[in-house]
Amino acid sequence: MDDNKFNYLLRLGDNALVLSQRISELCGKGPALEEDMALTNVSLDLLGQTRLWYSYAGELEGAGRDEDRLAFHRDAHQFRNCLLLEQRNGNYADTMMRQFFFDTWHYFQIGALTKSSDARIAGIAEKSLKEVTYHLRRSGDLVVRLGDGTPESHAKTQAAADALWMYTGEMFNYDAVDQAMVDAGVAPAAAPLRAQWLEHVAAIFAEATLVMPSPDAWMQKGGKQGVHSEHLGYLLAEMQFLQRAYPGAEW
Repeated sequence: MDDNKFNYLLRLGDNALVLSQRISELCGKGPALEEDMALTNVSLDLLGQTRLWYSYAGELEGAGRDEDRLAFHRDAHQFRNCLLLEQRNGNYADTMMRQFFFDTWHYFQIGALTKSSDARIAGIAEKSLKEVTYHLRRSGDLVVRLGDGTPESHAKTQAAADALWMYTGEMFNYDAVDQAMVDAGVAPAAAPLRAQWLEHVAAIFAEATLVMPSPDAWMQKGGKQGVHSEHLGYLLAEMQFLQRAYPGAEW
């Protein structure tokens, strides 16, 4: 088994699953009916992508773990998602700023993965690209509307950007797993990905009349190596309860 590719696939799947679970908590709580439906659809899109990444990871591992085993039978320290995605929903500015930061990275990441040397990864990325493109357009539009809206919405959106910024650097903080995938032509390099991310974020922030924090600010890290905040444990406790209490239960 290619351990680096397996772990890379877990990271892709874990990112999608954790954010999907987090925003699913808002189902029925959106600020407007249309937005409530949009949030739920994004959650379902990410869950569908999770299944594709986990299915490939399970096949590659060859240990009999399918997508359900990988989702419901791992502990927090075995998850490899970025810390940004496990942060609590907070107010709606917090929710959309977290979404926008991830969507921007995800769009450029998935776009690059369509050219991966691994045909299976390229195929999953190609299938996901239309969804990811919509996600970015939607979250960017909402950041502009909130940032350039009322004084209260502007203040809350700026506060969300300032609070979540320290979690964004982890997406570009490559370790041996990421670098092995870059060297094999499977994944894109960090530098051009970061440059694209910063350029798009800067453009949206300018339109939203928001001040973009310094790209050189200190950044939090650890999620990709299994070191998480307390928030992930609570999220998994709710998500995994049924399968942990009744292993193998089916509808």
